[in-house]
Order: sequence, then C-alpha cells, then structure tokens
Amino acid sequence: MSLSPSREASFAAAVRALGGRAGPDALLAAAGDLERRWGDPGRGYHDLEHLDEVLDRLGDLDAATPAAVLAAWFHDAVYTGTPGRDERDSADLARSVLTTLGVPSAQAGRVAALVAVTAEHVPDDGDAEAAALCDADLAVLASPPERYARYLAGVRHEYRHLPGPVFRLGRARVLRRLLARASEPDHPDGPLFGTPRGHALWSAPAASNLRAELDD
Repeated sequence: MSLSPSREASFAAAVRALGGRAGPDALLAAAGDLERRWGDPGRGYHDLEHLDEVLDRLGDLDAATPAAVLAAWFHDAVYTGTPGRDERDSADLARSVLTTLGVPSAQAGRVAALVAVTAEHVPDDGDAEAAALCDADLAVLASPPERYARYLAGVRHEYRHLPGPVFRLGRARVLRRLLARASEPDHPDGPLFGTPRGHALWSAPAASNLRAELDD
C-alpha cells in the first residue's frame, strides 16, 4: 500500500509541531504503519475514508491543531470491534509511537488523552480540542444519503459475526442514545456536537438520519 502524500505530510507536520525529533524515514515508517492499520481489509467503516474525513472535518471546524490531527490518526488505529478497549489500546499506541518519534511525554500524553475521549464522545467542559475531535468523528452521522448508506454497510461488515437480530438490537440502542443527545438540549452527556460550528453544521442532518434509520 502506497502512502498518501497528503496524509504523510499532515502526520509529519503534526509530530514536528509537538516537538518530535525523528527524521523523515522514521516519520514515514510510522505513518505507513498507521495507514496499513486503517487499510486492513477486514474493516468496513473504520477505514482510510473515515480517517480522511475526520482530518477534513477538523479543518472545517478550524480545529486542526497538531494534537487533534495526531489524535485523529490514532483514534481507531487499533480496531477489533471491542468498544472501550479499542480506544484504550489506540491511546496506548499513540503514546508509545509518539514517544519513540521524540515527542515529549506531556504532548504524547495529551494526544493519548484525546484518543481516549472518543470511546464515549463526552469531552470535558472547556476542552475545545476534544470537542472538535469528537464532532469530527461523529460528523459521518450527518452525511448525505449515499455516504450514510455506505457508512451503515461498513458498520454491518465490521459486526458481520453477529446474527441479524442481535446486531439490530444493539444498533438500535446506540441510535437511541445518539438521537437523544442530538435532540435533547439538556442531555446529561451534553449535545451530540459540542462545538458551535459542529452543532450548526451537523446536528439537524444527523438527527434526521438517526430517526430514519430507527424507523427503517
């Protein structure tokens, strides 16, 4: 698999901005390993398209800080379909790889902490980077019909080991939780999209898609 120059550039620039001292070959190797993880053929939704979209959505939010960019790269780098554990393992991978690339421990830890927030998508109050990363990760829910259909097909592919009724039951629970956050202003977990721009761009279409899927 050949590395995308634009992805490689975003990764290398973010590592250097956080103080990474590794040379070009090490940066290229690290980015290539991450791209191979994202490009695993067993994945359906958590793939290279999703990585590119999260990076693009951070740009839409004017929130592509170095830490947020690297958290996007790492947030689903480990994916086994085990919610919670995948995010913890991805956070651990971020800390390990970035430290190896010479990023100071505090900055590597910040990236790892951002990755961990994507387990529940409930950022701390006032954490603008975490809110933007969560919004960028969830923006797929507001996609146009063709992309939303491919997203659904990708999710089902990743849970293909589950019988249909079991998958539909679990999926419905997820949808109801997401829709509640999109629809209830005072939801205890906060709004589905926590940045003002993310809320304006994506809350209404996401709620529409979620309702339609639940009613299907």
